[in-house]
Amino acid sequence: MQRLNNTFPFIFVWLWSTGFIGAKYGLPYIEPHFMLTIRFACAIGLLFLLARLFRERRLSTPEKGGQMLVGMLLHGAYLGGVFYAIKSGMSAGIVAIIVGLQPLVTALFSRFWLAQGLQGLQKLGMCIGFAGTLLVIAGSGKIGEGAVNLGGLTACIIALLGISAGSILQKRAGQGLPLLGGATYQYVGAIAVVFALSMVTETQSVTVTPQLVMAMSWLVLGLSVSALLLLMVVIRAGEIAQVASYFYLVPPATVLQAWILFGERLGGLSIAGCLITVLGVYLVISTDGLGKKIANWLQAPAASKISEGA
Repeated sequence: MQRLNNTFPFIFVWLWSTGFIGAKYGLPYIEPHFMLTIRFACAIGLLFLLARLFRERRLSTPEKGGQMLVGMLLHGAYLGGVFYAIKSGMSAGIVAIIVGLQPLVTALFSRFWLAQGLQGLQKLGMCIGFAGTLLVIAGSGKIGEGAVNLGGLTACIIALLGISAGSILQKRAGQGLPLLGGATYQYVGAIAVVFALSMVTETQSVTVTPQLVMAMSWLVLGLSVSALLLLMVVIRAGEIAQVASYFYLVPPATVLQAWILFGERLGGLSIAGCLITVLGVYLVISTDGLGKKIANWLQAPAASKISEGA
């Protein structure tokens, strides 16, 4: 069972990264925030039925409010902000770089809100992971010539702060809550955000096609249900800064999936970035093995000098 638990974060990363692929299949036929609205509505219904099927206890009113706030931040602000920024004309690569700061921001928040700090080697791993992410995006050719506008930049910052604060809040408020019920009310909060954005900025027009139906089915089942529940399990089990570092693996996984499914470019720079990102994440999450050996090696010269001085 422990071995299975150790695979949960990586299964989550792979599922979470398919969201970009699913969006690429579906967005030609539906507007982005309306797509999120329908996705979250379907997830609410499915998770509610599952919660009743497994006879989970019902959440109290304060618990419902806490999970709705988490959902507004973790899903509504993050996805709504990212989709709005891209729709406003900003390059998807630039958006990915900005929101790619999430593990660093989450680590900073966790230091003050949860008193969970990172050790020196883990801080190095955070920086290495972000550098690897930049290389992946640059090597994939997705930075492009997209404009950086004030509205899009503001939306990116809201998305970045939303997912970081939402992860922290879930760590504090989500302990001991039923997973299915908690996820249900998260999407209730999230749908309030994206539906409001859709009403203000979109026409809610839809062209029903087999591609859209398949994309929406996967986004609901694979991401809004399966990936979210895995994320909640991972957040409960680990320190939040370490959990956040797994998000560095999303761009490499997405680039790999796009290469497999769409034949998009996967150059040497992207491959190098993937390897560097993996190294960075390993340094953050590893508390023994190679990570400990590297830490001991870095400390060895100082220790040797002290010994010689004595």
